[in-house]
Amino acid sequence: MKTFFYGIAGFTVLAVGLAFTTPLGEIATVIALNQVETTKFQVKGYVLIMNGEINSKTLDQFENIIEAHPNIKTLREVEVPGSLDDDTMIPLAYRVRELGLNTELLATSKIYSGGVDLFLAGVNRVATEGAEIGVHSWSDGVKEAVDYPRDAPEHEANRAYIEKMLGDDAFYWFTITAAPADDIHVMTREEIEEYGLLTEPMRKAQ
Repeated sequence: MKTFFYGIAGFTVLAVGLAFTTPLGEIATVIALNQVETTKFQVKGYVLIMNGEINSKTLDQFENIIEAHPNIKTLREVEVPGSLDDDTMIPLAYRVRELGLNTELLATSKIYSGGVDLFLAGVNRVATEGAEIGVHSWSDGVKEAVDYPRDAPEHEANRAYIEKMLGDDAFYWFTITAAPADDIHVMTREEIEEYGLLTEPMRKAQ
């Protein structure tokens, strides 16, 4: 069962794409937002600047930009509150890694949930002091991630992705206990360092 994340009232809320476990209003919201481009891209030299939620159209947008601008080296996330469609987010992230792109956060960047997952795809991952990185658990509409045993198959897709990006799965287990699915935990600098999210020390804000 796949989960979808979208930002409401300043934090990220989870909706599950099954009618019998999810209010119809949430399903309608997810469906409607997947019919339009919710991700905005801008090319600036060798940098691809990204804002907005990841949805079913984001990967095609990304591929079209890369085709037109094959010299892009860095994906800069500014405000990416989450993902409406993990079936798009995960292939997008693997594509970022396949292309050898770096990921970058400015002092004003705010990334949450699926936006954090995408950031991990960078070969080199850099951030400036002030950037917000927010994580939380997932839910299938009945149970939260922590309600499943560690060896349950429900963990595997997300756990394996984190392991491939960071070399181990410790960050996955941290995220599912950091905050429930209907809330967000903004990571401390110490946590960012502990789980190896960056490939170089946090940059000083100018």
